[in-house]
Amino acid sequence: MNGRTSFILFICLIFASVLSGCSSMKIEDFKSTQPEFVLEEYFEGRTMAWGLFEDRFGNVQRQFVVTMDGTWDGTTLILNEDFVYNDGETENRVWTLTKTDEFNYQGSTQNSVGIAAGTRSGNAFHWKYDFNLKVGDDTWKVTFDDWMFMQPNGVLLNKATVTRWGFKLGTVYLSFSKPAAQAAVKQTAAPELFLVANQ
Repeated sequence: MNGRTSFILFICLIFASVLSGCSSMKIEDFKSTQPEFVLEEYFEGRTMAWGLFEDRFGNVQRQFVVTMDGTWDGTTLILNEDFVYNDGETENRVWTLTKTDEFNYQGSTQNSVGIAAGTRSGNAFHWKYDFNLKVGDDTWKVTFDDWMFMQPNGVLLNKATVTRWGFKLGTVYLSFSKPAAQAAVKQTAAPELFLVANQ
């Protein structure tokens, strides 16, 4: 294989990697799906989520539990999120989400870059945003392509693809539940939530 052929193959692999992180899925595809997902109704009050981060090679790098308290004033949803990671680290994040019309939202949090914009339709919600992500001692500006899907019995599934410079870094998976939050809060304190989730 000569140098020119190797270079062309290298370029093709780069484009293939970029395209593999793209999705043709559209929010309009879910217009008729049920149960309907309305963010401010679901996230008002206490919610819990169990999640993990999987790198682009399919390896689970981190697992975590999130306890969220939401308040809705008719226009703005404030989500106070407390993360407990399986390595013992904790993190607090507060999202401010404004409903701009019946189906569209804008939001921001401490480490977001610019405005996060999202749209709901049927049982789905899709939004994208840039975020300053701590990686070791460094901070990377990454993009989250985030999809949520409402399921029966109050279960909400979330899949977020994380990219940097157009290249996929990995995927975040989350499962939200209202009943699980109520049960766990009665039985355990926040630092022990990860252990409860994995019993």
